[in-house]
Amino acid sequence: MAQQANIYLGLGSNLGNRHELLLSAIERLIARVGPLVRCSSLIETAPMGFESEHDFINAVAHFRTALSPRELLEATQGIERELGRQHKSIDGHYADRPIDIDILLYDDLQIDEPDLKIPHPRMKDRPFVMQPLNELLSFKERTSIF
Repeated sequence: MAQQANIYLGLGSNLGNRHELLLSAIERLIARVGPLVRCSSLIETAPMGFESEHDFINAVAHFRTALSPRELLEATQGIERELGRQHKSIDGHYADRPIDIDILLYDDLQIDEPDLKIPHPRMKDRPFVMQPLNELLSFKERTSIF
């Protein structure tokens, strides 16, 4: 069996039935990426980097996977398309979206390719990522899962 990596994914939705879209994304991630270890609490936040009347619901999920980082990117982007995401943000121009799945961490790997950057380069500037990520990391430390 392939080595299992710990990955943390940022999830967000601000269009449609946000709760249902996040749940569907998690179910698809479990089926294609690997087992869910734990999901953070959901937080509702105003859009960051663009104006919209639609607030986001965000979470961070910890999974185990045998996928490579590139395979993980392909899986997450496929799930986004299936759930109605038309295009990714381009040159920092953000827009409303039914689902957004970002690779935040993949074990302790560091990758800097044009379309794949791990750790996520802007996660530390985003409270809607860091708050749920810190929730999961502090839970891990308290319970010594690994």
